[in-house]
Amino acid sequence: MKLLIYSHFFRPSVGGVETLVLSLARGLAALGPPGGDPEFEITLLTQTARGKFEDGPLPFRVVRQPNLIQVWDLIRASDVVHVAGPALAPMILGLLAQRPVVVEHHGFQTICPNGQLLIEPLGTPCPGHFMAGRHGECLRCNSGQGWFASGKLWLLTFLRRFLCRRVRSNITPTEWLGGLVQLPRVTAIPHGLEFVAAPAAYPQSSPHLPVIAFQGRLVTTKGVGVLFEAARILLAENRAFELLVIGDGPERASLERLSQNAPLAGHVHFAGRLLGAELDAALRHASVVAVPSLGGEVFGLVVAENMLRGLPVITSDLGAFVEVLGEGGLTFRTGDPEALAEELRRILDDPALALRLAGVARQRALDFCDFHRMLESHARVYREAHR
Repeated sequence: MKLLIYSHFFRPSVGGVETLVLSLARGLAALGPPGGDPEFEITLLTQTARGKFEDGPLPFRVVRQPNLIQVWDLIRASDVVHVAGPALAPMILGLLAQRPVVVEHHGFQTICPNGQLLIEPLGTPCPGHFMAGRHGECLRCNSGQGWFASGKLWLLTFLRRFLCRRVRSNITPTEWLGGLVQLPRVTAIPHGLEFVAAPAAYPQSSPHLPVIAFQGRLVTTKGVGVLFEAARILLAENRAFELLVIGDGPERASLERLSQNAPLAGHVHFAGRLLGAELDAALRHASVVAVPSLGGEVFGLVVAENMLRGLPVITSDLGAFVEVLGEGGLTFRTGDPEALAEELRRILDDPALALRLAGVARQRALDFCDFHRMLESHARVYREAHR
């Protein structure tokens, strides 16, 4: 089967969608009977420039920055079109070419004009104004970009919903998101983790202070400010610990300045963006991983990956996180630093609880994020679409 995967962003760009699309395409390219030909002949279409990234070693073809005529030709030559996120051009062209189109939702673009399900510029969770018909709230929410830009975002949300109602299948990574988007032919397929990390020997015997770790992009919506406030509460109780911040982003400079003020000064370490063995080494002595996102999350790769490491995880109570965690972690009220501080106390003061959660978390991640099940579930959707 000739499968065209469209992903606006791809390597060398860094992000969750890029990671997931690469993992999916690589896995599907190897899917087939032992000793036989692969079931899928894959072409990946992206608007991301190659830069220094080498496409040659990949087991599928990559076409970068094509014009509309090239996109049209590639779609017509395909049996199934997979669109990573409800991108308008490939959806429209796929439907015009009468090819089966499958859309995988990596955000909230069909139910929120800014795609984050957040109220801007406050960065607070949106209760669902668009789907409730409170469109004036949507227009005001994005008016910081100008009323014309806000209106355009609002209209495009209607267009995306119109198109997604007509595609062959909509895939969401969680049942929670599937319920929110309210689209026909929705299949929930949890993201699979391609590489199964060895579990951390938790708790680590270490002469160091307890380590509260954060991993993610340093932007307001990831909630590092909430974590800092929770850390201030714990430090006021004369608790000793280190706060490890792993990641980079536009908010790093301002967060570093904040960390130099009392009582955080001397307790926060910025490790920058780490990958692979460096990331595993940095998290080896973590006592707990905090994921205090304010919104914009449809799955939570950081949550799942650290569960797989066998680390206790505390997240905000966003619906996607709750579904991924199951019984494998603790949650707190989104945006509430006192509630986060309380859950951190539970982990730091109760080694038995931390050890139990670490074991449950790893098993939950192995079960929920099974990579081969994810591949076969996608393959089943493509087969049904191609009938």
